[in-house]
Amino acid sequence: MNEEGDFELPNESLEPVRQRVDVQVGNYLRQGESVYRITEVLDFDTAIGVNMDDGRSRPLRIKELRPVSSADSDFAHAHDDLEEIADEDWRTAEQRYAAIRPLLSAVNPGRPAVEERAKEVGVSPSTIYRWLDRYKSLGVVSALIPRQRGWKVGRSRISGMAEAVIQEVIDDVYLTPQRPNDQAVVMEVKRRCHKRGINPPSESTVRSRIAKVPERTRMRKRGYREKARNHFQPTPGRFPNADYPLAYVQIDHTPVDVILVDDEHRLPIGRPWISVAIDVYSRTVTGYYLSFDAPSATSVAMCIAHSILPKDDWMTLHGVQADWPVWGLPATVHVDNGPDFRSDTFRRSCEMYGINLEFRPVKAPRYGGHIERLLGTFMKKVHSVPGTTFSSVPDRDGYDSEKHASMTKTEFERWLVTLITRHYHYDRHSSLGVPPLKQWETGIFGNAKDPGTGIPPRPDNPARLLLDFLPSFRRTVQKFGVTIDGMLYYDEALRPWINAKEPHDSKRKRQLIFRRDPRDISHVWFFDPDLKHYFKIPFADLSLPAMSIWELNQAKDKLKREGQQAFSEHLILEALTDLRDQVEASKAATKKARRQAQRRKEHERRVTPADPVKRKADAPKDFGDKLDDSLLDDIEIGGLGDIS
Repeated sequence: MNEEGDFELPNESLEPVRQRVDVQVGNYLRQGESVYRITEVLDFDTAIGVNMDDGRSRPLRIKELRPVSSADSDFAHAHDDLEEIADEDWRTAEQRYAAIRPLLSAVNPGRPAVEERAKEVGVSPSTIYRWLDRYKSLGVVSALIPRQRGWKVGRSRISGMAEAVIQEVIDDVYLTPQRPNDQAVVMEVKRRCHKRGINPPSESTVRSRIAKVPERTRMRKRGYREKARNHFQPTPGRFPNADYPLAYVQIDHTPVDVILVDDEHRLPIGRPWISVAIDVYSRTVTGYYLSFDAPSATSVAMCIAHSILPKDDWMTLHGVQADWPVWGLPATVHVDNGPDFRSDTFRRSCEMYGINLEFRPVKAPRYGGHIERLLGTFMKKVHSVPGTTFSSVPDRDGYDSEKHASMTKTEFERWLVTLITRHYHYDRHSSLGVPPLKQWETGIFGNAKDPGTGIPPRPDNPARLLLDFLPSFRRTVQKFGVTIDGMLYYDEALRPWINAKEPHDSKRKRQLIFRRDPRDISHVWFFDPDLKHYFKIPFADLSLPAMSIWELNQAKDKLKREGQQAFSEHLILEALTDLRDQVEASKAATKKARRQAQRRKEHERRVTPADPVKRKADAPKDFGDKLDDSLLDDIEIGGLGDIS
């Protein structure tokens, strides 16, 4: 952090690596400088791993584990910005993903299934295995982008036929109720290779392939077939195919039934909006986003990022003593038909991470029942909060919501996080018969009947995940920098790209990729296609203050009303300053001005799910002090009742 408590990335750049931390038995992960092979997962916090240097087993904190490698040259193009990937390469990657997708959903595809799928799509089984390995290595569709031919550092040199034999023996011999040991598999691979005239792989190669078998697959195939069938078989009366954690995540928005007050004067400023994501299988809340801004692509990006990422730092930010062990990439995101969900950025970002984007049928609200019932139940709990607007005018009869409003956004958000993590997740759900968190844990770790899916992988680079879902722009770089929405940006990182030409068309200037958080447009993120890094590019005029896209548009509207046809940065600054002065002068008197001032303060904090604690220094001085557990008890937070 700098002197103002502002978070700064090293060298104002971000390495855009997409890689996942997959804590499954048999996987290799790094803690510090040591590499461990995971042998047991105890809970959401702890795993047991064998140190590859000294062979000793040690307990490992799951949140401290990282992938073994993040810079394999075989996957160089997998880390490109989504907009930088050529359409032809992206179509190829999508075709390859479509080819292997049926095999990804299977417990274990097996050699016959792979051969059948290979025949259907017109490629060899070894090609299918190669695509499966590449996709599972990073968990993103861009891992399937075509790469240059020829051997590269770190690439396995065993033949496709030998690879196929290993997989064949794992399927036919190792994954059976007889449960042979690793050495028996090694010997059988050598025997079959010798019989077919194939150069056999080394013993360590065979053992490494065995280690890659997911633990849940190992359990099912080595004696728990019936339990696996019970676990994945749909249950009548439930949401179709929502049979395991993160199979379906529903997202929706609603205005919250409460009026909040500003931080400074503690006077009413109006109702916030909330976006919520729910795991249909367990009914756990996977993420949310609370804001004074109406639903937009930004709301969706923040909510989906919060849903996917671990919540430890989020709990620290809001000062809530509770666990929220819910994270992971959903198989399907189920949403309504609003424009915020239909943006090209959201669609392509979901495709990149292998998320199926499914829209509810028009005029069929029953398909969004789980999330709508959850929001409805949450609003009933909000009706006990001072300043509630209730859900209808008759319910509000005789109650002055603005007079009783007393909670700031910070205080209400702490109340909300407490509601979710200390009450809702632990209250018995009548449809499930158990609390949502218990259902989630059972789905992850299993029980006497079901083996569980295992801890979901988490992105190793939260900032990259968030950037992938934020709005993007294509711009050429001029001598003065780059212009977006009339605002000029410049940094030395742009210099090599001034007047750059397209690689295969010297007559056309090159369109480069920029991304930004609309809540703070004082800088954008530039993706350098050669260095494969994002660079933070500030306003060319460093005297300009931080502002949101909404403030910029308000300043432009003001200039239009005053008859200005062209907008220089100087005029925009004058208009912005005048608007802010008006807000400051009237915020003690008018709710609209207070709301505008509070909205700007929230934007300036720039709290994100990717790095929630970086702005804690900017939080109000009463952060975490105004709302204690006694207030939560007074608001009657417990006793949620049925949420089906």
